[in-house]
Amino acid sequence: MGNRLTQIATRTGDDGTTGLSDGSRVPKTHLRVAAMGDVDELNSHLGVLLAEPLPDDVRELLVVVQHELFNLGGELSWPGGTLLKEAAVQHLDDALARYNATLPRLKEFILPAGTRSAALAHVARTVARRAERAVVLLAAQEAVHAAPRQYLNRLSDLLFVLARVLNRANLDGLGGDDVYWKSERLARGGGDEA
Repeated sequence: MGNRLTQIATRTGDDGTTGLSDGSRVPKTHLRVAAMGDVDELNSHLGVLLAEPLPDDVRELLVVVQHELFNLGGELSWPGGTLLKEAAVQHLDDALARYNATLPRLKEFILPAGTRSAALAHVARTVARRAERAVVLLAAQEAVHAAPRQYLNRLSDLLFVLARVLNRANLDGLGGDDVYWKSERLARGGGDEA
């Protein structure tokens, strides 16, 4: 990988390009840069979520996720390089299984609402989906390993599940359960019928 930053205001990007870890420069509009930016934004949203009161186990998991996202972003900035390990994807699969086992079955679609921490998890989930789409788009043009795409896919699922967990944790007193979408079917009393 390239040199670590020793200063931030390098002015090398004034021409509309950015440097990659292999020393090459690409336009700031390049698909690789867009994917890197979406991953960076996702990591920043997780930082905001981590500023909220959270259950200890959720906090520990999200701190690990932030480090893995940094690896993922580093891998995207290094064409052909590998930083994100397959074990990171498995870690998310394990967390998904563990947290899903604690939740009741969904009765209907849920809204991205409830406690502040749950709402922030939903925002991060949508950014994870955008980052995943950016990586898929990049992979259609250039070689990209499967782990970054898989990681973002699992992470968006996990953030959905964690939003449900955080509503139940109710650490701000504004949650307690999922906030269900009020569909026409439910309004007619259709319940689970199709």
